[in-house]
Amino acid sequence: MPRKLFVTTALPYANAGFHIGHMMEYIQADTWVRAQRMRGAEVNFVCADDAHGAPIMIAAEKAGKTPQQFVADIAAGRPQYLNGFHIAFDNWHSTDGPENHRLAQDIYLALRKNELIDVRAIEQFFDPVKGMFLPDRYIKGECPKCGAKDQYGDSCENCGAVYAPTDLKNPYSALSGAAPVRKTSEHYFFRLSDPRCVSFLEQWTQDGKLQPEVGNKIREWFTKNEDGTGGLGDWDISRDAPYFGIEIPDAPGKYFYVWLDAPVGYLASLKNLFDKRGADMEAYLADPAVEQVHFIGKDIVYFHTLFWPAMLHFSGRKVPNNVFVHGFITVNGGEKMSKSRGTGISPLRYLELGLNPEWLRYYIAAKLNARVEDIDFNPDDFVARVNSDLIGKYINIASRAAGFLSKRFGGKLSADLGVEGRVLLDTLRAHRATVEELYEEREFGKAVREIMQLADRVNEYVDQHKPWELAKKEGQDAALHDVCSVCIEAFRVLTIYLKPILPALAAQVETFLKVPPMDFADASRALGHHAIGAYQHLMQRVDAQQMDALFEPPAPVMVVPGGEPIAAEIGIDDFAKVDLRIAKIVNAELVEGSDKLLRLTLDAGEGRTRNVFSGIRSAYKPEDLVGKLTVLVANLAPRKMKFGISEGMVLAASHGDGKAQPGLYLLEPHPGAQPGLRVR
Repeated sequence: MPRKLFVTTALPYANAGFHIGHMMEYIQADTWVRAQRMRGAEVNFVCADDAHGAPIMIAAEKAGKTPQQFVADIAAGRPQYLNGFHIAFDNWHSTDGPENHRLAQDIYLALRKNELIDVRAIEQFFDPVKGMFLPDRYIKGECPKCGAKDQYGDSCENCGAVYAPTDLKNPYSALSGAAPVRKTSEHYFFRLSDPRCVSFLEQWTQDGKLQPEVGNKIREWFTKNEDGTGGLGDWDISRDAPYFGIEIPDAPGKYFYVWLDAPVGYLASLKNLFDKRGADMEAYLADPAVEQVHFIGKDIVYFHTLFWPAMLHFSGRKVPNNVFVHGFITVNGGEKMSKSRGTGISPLRYLELGLNPEWLRYYIAAKLNARVEDIDFNPDDFVARVNSDLIGKYINIASRAAGFLSKRFGGKLSADLGVEGRVLLDTLRAHRATVEELYEEREFGKAVREIMQLADRVNEYVDQHKPWELAKKEGQDAALHDVCSVCIEAFRVLTIYLKPILPALAAQVETFLKVPPMDFADASRALGHHAIGAYQHLMQRVDAQQMDALFEPPAPVMVVPGGEPIAAEIGIDDFAKVDLRIAKIVNAELVEGSDKLLRLTLDAGEGRTRNVFSGIRSAYKPEDLVGKLTVLVANLAPRKMKFGISEGMVLAASHGDGKAQPGLYLLEPHPGAQPGLRVR
């Protein structure tokens, strides 16, 4: 029977686009899922937007949108990241979907029936300036455990402690800066301290479902101090209106805390997927053969290894079989990512610069292991690994042999291969089980090293037999045919081993080799007397200048000394006269007779397109602009130019004299913006 897997990644909060940490987790999980499918497993791989909570409610209010529209706009920008990096979820949903409302309430009612819900009057922090109870993340202060400053009201990023907001020392409102006052409110608690919960979790967290270091950390959370403090505490699962979330049944004005319904979103997304298929999710999860696997970051271990399994178990549902925890991604030897310092990596910027997404997939995979360790992104190391490993060791195997097969042998492989060739291929095939197991154990770095060591053996074979010299010698056609056929067959086996990491490249190779989609089992089978297609270049080298561009700090909003001075002060009424709109660049082309202008065709949500001439030719290629969003001055009077009528102006940032900071930067709105939206 094939293995059955239900796999998720942590739900991203729907208040911004993805950052590089999201992409690292998705690449890890996607690689593991692809490897499982290549072993014959049936996998349902799902995720969703974490759509609830006060931060989204507050951000939506500032943006002049409903929370639902705010989340929808963010969600509209997700595909460009996922498709761009070949992340293949089976379903992407939202925790604000009807499935999540129903499931969260059902789980709560089951917990209440199990006498694991308490109602208590508690003191909460209230912002006297904003006139509202403060969500945990909008209260800051000093951690009650380690004393770290500026920590959030629910957990400490420094020591990992989890606590009540009222435990903070020297608290202040992150919304107004005011010192909050205490007010009493009735709240609902999940009794995690109940002996039944403690007993279940002590067993569940220590029976191999978690990495050893995670299990050791959790063991500390069960420990009670001599004074009776410590141990598992009850979990406040309610929030007072106003709040964007799911209402608690029979409790008007009360909503589930976002962390209660967020993990339920895993089940809701699966439910949404099964409903689309006309399948029964409950029956699927009732199958004891189904394994439930979560990939998460180390910052949310407490929620996923205590609250989540307890919620599932005591509501009569399947508990996770594994929670795989990973570390963070840093840059240049452990430095924290920072866009302002030019040490952040924007996934969209990466794609916009034309960097191959599978370079990043390969580099991250080469760094990942099964432990909870941070991985470091080093630009020089990135260039060296891609150029040396992927191009120098792997791609070159095919490029050195395919041309001879096409020109001299009609693209057909030899059925003989020679003794040395057969021994080499047997060696490569013998490593199949090792490679599969390394993928299974999430030891991707070890898998990459194993595969590249095999590539070294193939290149040693190539250097020993020198097909380029055999091609010049008379009477060596058979030997040339065998050597080149061995190279292509070896390249095919290596491609199979790399396919979970490089799915798009593997698809190109399958087309080139004229073979159906390959699984791990295909590594053990020879192609035989098979005809391959014409070889086309599969992957180029990284240019170090591309890395420099990726890490360029963003253009400054305010002018640096020596730059263009700030213009004369204006009033709000003056600014309001300028109608700025989001516009999509439908087409871009060079303007004949001008070395400065590009002709842009813009969609500003008017039901028609506009023609705008823009002096950005020195900074942008037309083909790089098509499909991008920018900002248009929509109410600028049309201007007649010798090239035609310009119906507006797009906004770009630069220094007026072009000396202080060379460069021109077209303004691009945040992912999720739509043509026609007004910039205010």
